[in-house]
Amino acid sequence: MTALTSVALADDGDTGRWSLPVDPLRYDTRIMLRPSEERAIRELGVDNLRRLRRHDPSASGWSAVERLLRPLDAVAAGLDSPPTTHRRRAMDDAVAVLLLRCAQVGRSYWGWTVEEWTQVIGQDQEGYRRGAPVWADEAVRPYLSAHAYLLGGFNEFHRLGSFSRLTLAWRVFGHDRVNGEIGRIRAVLAEWGYQLGRGDDKLLPMVVCQVFLLNRSPHVDDLTTALFERIRREKLIPHLRLNTLHALQRAVAALGFCDPPSSGTGRRTARAAGGPEIWAQWADRWHSTSTLTPRVRGSIRSNLLKVGRWIAAEHPDLADPTAWSRQSCAAWVAALDRMKVGDFVERTAGLKDRIGKPLEASTKSTQLTALRTFFRDCQEWEWLPWRFDPQRALATPRSIAALLGPNPRVIADEIWAKLLWAGLNLETADLPQTRAGLFYPLELVRAVTLTWLFSGQRSDEIARLRQGCIRWQHDGTAIVGDSQQVLARDAVCLLDVPTHKTGTAFTKPVDPILGQAVDAWQAVRPSQPRFVDRRTAEQVDLLFAFRARRISPAYINNTVIPMLCRKAGVPAADIRGNITSHRARSTIVSQLYNAKEPMTLFELQAWLGHRSPQSTQYYAKITPNTLTKAYTEAGYFARNVRTVEVLIDRDAVASGAAASGEPWQYYDLGHGLCSYTFFEQCQHRMACARCDFYTPKASTQSQLLEAKANLQRMLVSIPLTEEERAAVDDGRSALDRLLERLAETATPAGPTPNELRVEPGRPLPLTVRSPSDPTDRKCC
Repeated sequence: MTALTSVALADDGDTGRWSLPVDPLRYDTRIMLRPSEERAIRELGVDNLRRLRRHDPSASGWSAVERLLRPLDAVAAGLDSPPTTHRRRAMDDAVAVLLLRCAQVGRSYWGWTVEEWTQVIGQDQEGYRRGAPVWADEAVRPYLSAHAYLLGGFNEFHRLGSFSRLTLAWRVFGHDRVNGEIGRIRAVLAEWGYQLGRGDDKLLPMVVCQVFLLNRSPHVDDLTTALFERIRREKLIPHLRLNTLHALQRAVAALGFCDPPSSGTGRRTARAAGGPEIWAQWADRWHSTSTLTPRVRGSIRSNLLKVGRWIAAEHPDLADPTAWSRQSCAAWVAALDRMKVGDFVERTAGLKDRIGKPLEASTKSTQLTALRTFFRDCQEWEWLPWRFDPQRALATPRSIAALLGPNPRVIADEIWAKLLWAGLNLETADLPQTRAGLFYPLELVRAVTLTWLFSGQRSDEIARLRQGCIRWQHDGTAIVGDSQQVLARDAVCLLDVPTHKTGTAFTKPVDPILGQAVDAWQAVRPSQPRFVDRRTAEQVDLLFAFRARRISPAYINNTVIPMLCRKAGVPAADIRGNITSHRARSTIVSQLYNAKEPMTLFELQAWLGHRSPQSTQYYAKITPNTLTKAYTEAGYFARNVRTVEVLIDRDAVASGAAASGEPWQYYDLGHGLCSYTFFEQCQHRMACARCDFYTPKASTQSQLLEAKANLQRMLVSIPLTEEERAAVDDGRSALDRLLERLAETATPAGPTPNELRVEPGRPLPLTVRSPSDPTDRKCC
């Protein structure tokens, strides 16, 4: 064999594209060895074969194996490997192994099976000893792999265990060509923020080279969707590298050479099943026809299959929906009302200690809604006859509906305050770590966290926010620039919310802290491809996207909330259940509803984007403190009671004069004093008729009384009738009506006001005092 002093790569003209360096049509590819060939190999022996001394005149037998040596020489010339002494010896040893193996099996390498090539290359020690000599060590193995790839079409690299696919690809395809194609992939992934795009990453080149080898081409534009699907289907790449394969396919798709991968990394959840086949067929037919969102359709189908399992166990005659009647609906409603957790389910994983407990009212209502929707649609689409009205036959019973209603699961103020503190003080050390470091940058996690803590939006809406959703306004004018002083002092931060569950897109004010966090993320956000909005099917630039993937709506529940709970030192659940993303919505709205200057229900409706205030009531909950304050300010007791100052003559009480009938307490009417003991029972107390118990303040008797040193002043609460309250609240007109009614009513002294000749409508004012305000207020 000639010495290898240069690399000869087989290019297709001047295009720089790689082609197979060994063309089988140019060689004798007979499979069976001639006796002379087999005899020559054995005569040459191991020493001659290992050093390939066929150019030595003293050596004989090389001409007999010339047809086997020529393809091996072409492979050696086509490999991209430095022509060192070590490389030359390893290549000679590889050729010796192949020739000895040919003589051992009596066939040329053109007809070896995959198993034979695997044994020659050395999958395991036992096979290695059977297929190759002991002296064929790990230095020889890569060259055996190259010969197997180029001569035998060997592609079963997943059966070879651990070895460097990158080195093999360099030798077969060329170092510069492989690195150039990997660079194209790196550029795309690095732009999206993938750590796989870093220059020190080794995982991406290993996966790319294995895909190149499987495709028998080192060019990115030759990678197809079918190739990626076959790799996943046949598990040609280890499971731990599937994420890298997913990223590779995304990059190739972005370059326009294949379709993007499906969501996820190829993992699929087993689809629910159960019940009679005909019922499942009807459920699938409805699922494929309904225009509800995929999530809702899937939930209804799951509930329908639960009905199918009940049918199989209790009512096999109802397997066909055409056989259902009002009696069938009543049987299902009754069975559902008595059903327990775990009944007629396919899997009980995750139910834990809940199995055997009664179903919650909301669960019963959801399952009734599912079956009601199914029959309603099937009847409207004329698949089923109108034998009953689903809205009535499958209506939620009153006993269940009574347990449903607005019940916001508000997070306690002290726990929410700690979660706010944790979110505002988030640091890199708080973020969950992966083997490769941080999964998302700190700026993205902080922006997502503060959006959850301050926006009051659903997790799906947060995940679907678009680039530029934050706008700043100052005095009604949009702010241009990034003046932090203006933003922090006077700017209004507006958040554009996309089309959502209950309405169209809208804009709402939010705290500037949220806007500043989003702006910080947008400043460092890598360029991302456009995504299809799951709800509107628009091509949009999502705000929270990284590595060409949108964040999952479950990211807040699964990562953000546990992270905040750890930092704040609070449990992930309270008396009302787990702390979830949706509970923040109720908490924020309830705090706005109970603030010092609260938002009204209609203002909260607009802030949440609801179509009706009934939806808002499921989030806004009035706190006991706010309710107590409102009740106190309403003055229920003060409205029905007024206080009057009473003077107690202690001398009359001490001397015993009070016991003999002398006056000893005097009610202050403002214009005079009344000594009637049962003043609170007098019908004329609001408009005194000046009977014998009345003493004008201008009289000498009143002046002497007030001049006494041993006089005690006290307040007494007097209950008022409706007419008397009207006289206090409504003024002169109500007082005139009261005087007219009392004109013929006897006073405590006996005579009526008419008999006392009191001028109607001109009573002296009565002064009353409120317990909350000691200032005198006139009743008219």
